Amino acid sequence: QVQLVESGGGLVQPGESLRLSCAASGRIRSINSMGWYRQTPGNQRELVATIAPSGTTTYADSVKGRFTISRDDAKNTIYLQMNSLKPEDTAVYHCNADVRKMGYSWYTNYWGQGTQVTVSS
Repeated sequence: QVQLVESGGGLVQPGESLRLSCAASGRIRSINSMGWYRQTPGNQRELVATIAPSGTTTYADSVKGRFTISRDDAKNTIYLQMNSLKPEDTAVYHCNADVRKMGYSWYTNYWGQGTQVTVSS
């Protein structure tokens, strides 16, 4: 089985920073695209940022210039550096990854349980 475990969430004031981590574990052969999504109560999960194995990144317009996604393939881990946080960034942040397990020839999409980020004064 493959697991994605997020960490690094918390309560911060507007303008402050947080760094989220997501580590994938299990019988992993390779990981394709990885990303961060966020969800608030009553709303659909929305894309925050993605990163391809090549390092190519995409960002939601609302976080461009403030958030940076990165990956460490040796650790099967991605990060989300969040700067200049705003109250509207408050959400549960979920990690997502396309993982090829050992012994398999295709990729399966996985989600983490999420970590709460609250931005409030």
